[in-house]
This record gives sequence, C-alpha cells and structure tokens, in this order.
Amino acid sequence: MARPPLPLGTHGKIKVYEVGPKNYRARCRYRDFDGKVYPVERYAPTQTKAEQRLKEAIRDWVAPVKDTGITGDSRFREAAAHWLRELESDADQQHRSWGTVDTYRHRLETIILPAMGELRVREVSTPICDALCRRVRDRSSASSAKTVRAILSGICQLAVRHGALETNPVREVGRLESRKARNKPSASRSLTAAEVLDLMGKLDLDERAMADDLPDLARFFLATGERTGEALNAGWSNFDQDAKVIQMAGNVIRARGRGKIVNSGKTENSTRPIPLADWCVAMLVERRGSAVDPNGLIFPSSVGTPREASNVRNRAWRPFLRRAGYEWVTFRTLRKTVATLLDDAGLTARQIADVLGHSRPSMTQDVYMGRRNPSRAGAEALDRAMKPDGQNAG
Repeated sequence: MARPPLPLGTHGKIKVYEVGPKNYRARCRYRDFDGKVYPVERYAPTQTKAEQRLKEAIRDWVAPVKDTGITGDSRFREAAAHWLRELESDADQQHRSWGTVDTYRHRLETIILPAMGELRVREVSTPICDALCRRVRDRSSASSAKTVRAILSGICQLAVRHGALETNPVREVGRLESRKARNKPSASRSLTAAEVLDLMGKLDLDERAMADDLPDLARFFLATGERTGEALNAGWSNFDQDAKVIQMAGNVIRARGRGKIVNSGKTENSTRPIPLADWCVAMLVERRGSAVDPNGLIFPSSVGTPREASNVRNRAWRPFLRRAGYEWVTFRTLRKTVATLLDDAGLTARQIADVLGHSRPSMTQDVYMGRRNPSRAGAEALDRAMKPDGQNAG
C-alpha cells in the first residue's frame, strides 16, 4: 500500500547532519499548497540553530520560481539583468517612472556591476553590500549611496523569490549618513517675493528670453509649482477659465532607448486640479487668444510637440539666468519658491502638498497627502505674492 502524501502545508521528519566544524545542515521535505513537495535545508553553527532556521524557512515558505535560470550559482549580473527587465516591464505599465528606470540602470552599470557583477548570487553578503554602499557615500553622496542600496535590495529580493538566496542581505546594511559624504546636500534655497518680482521684470525685458517663450513659462511654474515635464505637457484642454483651475495630467520625459514619452506623472497625486491665481488665469487667457492651436499644448515646440525639458533648461533658461545674475536659480527653485511662499502665507502642509502633487510629501511634512480637492487659498496667496507692494493695499 502506497504511503499517504504529506498533508498540504506540512513537512516531513527533520534530519540534522554535521557537515563540518561548527556547521550543521537541517533537511526535510515540505508539501506546499500547490501539491508539490520541495526539499528544504538550512545551515547553522549548531544543531539546534540549524533546526530552528529550517522551521523558520518553512514558516515563511515561498515556492521558488521555476525556469528563470536564477540560482545561487548564477552570476550577480544575470540576476541584475532579470531585475532590470522586471523594472522596465513595470514602467511599461506605468507602475514605475521611466526616469527612475534610467537612474537605476545608470547606477547599476557604472557602480554596482563593476564591483559585484562577477560574484555568484550565493556569495552576495551583508558585508559586501554594506562596504559598497559606504564607499559610494564617501566618494559621492549619501543620496547616491541610498539609490545603490535600493537597487541591491531589489536584486537580492528577486533572488530570494527565485530561491537563489535564503534572505535579503541588504536589509542589514547600516545607515547611510551624509556627514562623511564628499558631496553633501545643499541647503534648500528659494526666491523671496522681492526676488521673484525682480526676476520676472528681467524676463519681460530680455528679448532673447521672450523669443524663447520664457516669461509665461516661468509664471506658469510659479502659479502651479509644477515639475518641468508636467508643465511642458499641459494642454489647453486642461485649462478651465471659469473655474480658474488647470488639471495637470501627465509628465513628458526622455527615456533611454525610447525617446520622448508621456507618462501619468511622477507620483500617484500628479494628476490633479490646481486652482490658479487671477494673474495666471489672465496670462493664460491672453496666451490662448494668440495660440496657433487652441486645442494643443500651452507651451509647445515650434512644430507643436512637447518641448524637450533639457533643451529648455540648457539653451534658454540657463543662458538667461547668466544674463540676469540669477545663476543659482533652476526650475526646481521655482517649485521650492511656491512651497515657501505658501508656507509664509500660513497654508498647512496638506494644502501645500495638494498644490505640489506630493503623493507621500516628505518634502512638505513627512505625511502622506492624498486629497484631490485643494483649497483656493494657495492660488490667492500666489496672487498676492506676485503683485507689487503698492497693489496689495485695499
């Protein structure tokens, strides 16, 4: 009579063997809920710890992924390539940003693979990962080191899912403080209200800036706090003159190997309505009256397509800033300026996050802000901030 199978979710007898000095192997068979029986084994310095680790492995059991070719003997670069393909697939489905994919790919190719690519997956350990992250921090920046840690963690987690690693060694990597980093994060700087008015005045008098369509674009940034790609993707169909609102609905970026693409935005809260200050509404109404395509983009290229963010920055914005004496200002500075002006006006972190589109606004107050019905207080504050002092009275 055939021996009855193990009940689903149970294991057979655990056997422990001594395989070397202070090295024990605990083994058993485990029948998963898919009906398949898997051999499971764990090692430890003592018999008791080996058996304990085996029981923990059964408790946390995840069936290994088959037919992927990723095993403990695979090269780390093979696991990294598989992880990158998954990341690209996520970006195709808009679960990830293509900008993030490009950033991760660059760190992977220039930092991680030269250091670890030829290791076997089973050789990847916490000390190796920790040493690489700290080296990147000390030679570059804490921010870059944290990106490297995130990539390593993702690859090792994939290896765990495929049964090539028992646990993710990156979880125990130490904190990556910036105190010893070569490139320390600079203090956040924004324009004061007086500097905003001065900068706008210089934009309006600069013929080259006007030819490059910068004055209206800069005002749009200051009215919305938008990211560069989101502002360049704004269309007239998103603008509601009567409600004094613009619906931000996407982000134009350039991804390696894919050219210029439009995605749904950097965060879950990117697609949102933004109430506009009266001066911005007036600017947009006037601009729409002279638009070549009243159904197209608000700030199109000469052929009506989305403008390239890098071209706007490098060929138009930065040359103007040098002429105006504001070399330190970037489009991101304008975004920070909006947050500062709103904060100075007494808006809550929640209201500011609604304007800026933070899904998890650690940049505002480390609290997730998910509202989709922002207050007009932000638009009114920006309206006051952009008027000369003499016009604020009454």
